[in-house]
Amino acid sequence: MGLETKLPRLTGEGFITTKVNELIAWGRKNSLWPYPFGTACCAIEMMATLSSRYDMARFGAEVIRFSPRQSDLIIVSGRISLKMMPVLLQIYSQVPEPKWVISMGACCSTGGVFNTYPQIQGIDQFMPVDVYIPGCPPRPESLIDALVHIQKQIESDAKAHKFTSAAAN
Repeated sequence: MGLETKLPRLTGEGFITTKVNELIAWGRKNSLWPYPFGTACCAIEMMATLSSRYDMARFGAEVIRFSPRQSDLIIVSGRISLKMMPVLLQIYSQVPEPKWVISMGACCSTGGVFNTYPQIQGIDQFMPVDVYIPGCPPRPESLIDALVHIQKQIESDAKAHKFTSAAAN
């Protein structure tokens, strides 16, 4: 789904396919559109990362989207309760492929100090997580490091996989 399906004659085995895959990966990694799903104190640190002091925009994630259909990266931060999890799953299902998830903070990743029945003890029980950020709350530098890790993952996925379209077969 994307540019590789629009170029059926360029896909297949050979030199052009590799270059098209690298071009698509370069575009994806340098134009991530995050969807912030922030609760509690981790959301404050996420907002600090977007400020001029840390400037997450210089890493290609400037356009914060509050519509999951326009996003490709979900940053989940803070405590997630049992009542909130269905909403998060619906948001996750609305994000188009390819999509990535960052679990920010100890509460989101493992439940933190809140080992009680209404708290989710890690969102990875319900959805795949690409990067975990430890801390309570984690520093803005950690979120930037996670973003760089996602970008490296996108680049390595493009080198490992060859995009092919149905028209090329």
